[in-house]
Amino acid sequence: MSEVYDDLARAVEATLFASETPLSLDDISRHLGGAAVAAALGVLSAHYAGRGVELVERGGYWHFQTAPDLAHLLRREREDPRKLSRAAIETLAIIAYHEPVSRAEIEAIRGVQTARGTIDVVMEAGWVRIAGRRETPGRPTIYATTPAFLAHFGLATRRDLPGLDELRAAGLLDPIDTAYAALTDNDAADAALAGKIDE
Repeated sequence: MSEVYDDLARAVEATLFASETPLSLDDISRHLGGAAVAAALGVLSAHYAGRGVELVERGGYWHFQTAPDLAHLLRREREDPRKLSRAAIETLAIIAYHEPVSRAEIEAIRGVQTARGTIDVVMEAGWVRIAGRRETPGRPTIYATTPAFLAHFGLATRRDLPGLDELRAAGLLDPIDTAYAALTDNDAADAALAGKIDE
């Protein structure tokens, strides 16, 4: 590590290792008395690159994770898979591509009413959070994805979500393009993401 950041980098490293949850740059800085930690995070990120454990940033939050190519070694033998319903998958895809979004907006995109339990399921999974209220009559609750959503799907930011062309190139869209001609890029991507999660 760089001599300039050695002590600070060690302190940042210890803070991240001790934390049970990912930390934002501000969280780390507050924990270390207001220190400027961005450069130290860069040093640590470079130091851990290519190792068995890597320092990654997902949606503005930093944490250590097992290198992707080694994750299978640490996977538990007994898994308790919980398959999301089609409605929950569609709801998650809509929130991911259109956030922040209200229940009424989700229903307008899906074309059917969304049960309260559907949103609860994706919130319990830790992938969706309440992001506040829309400043419109009735002040409806709006929803957005969480850093856990980004981490689960290996995304640094929502900008890394696949676009229509990428989904088509990966073979995740119906080859009959006319079926998607009336959809916006985001609506087609919603449908494709829903299909990918459901596999």
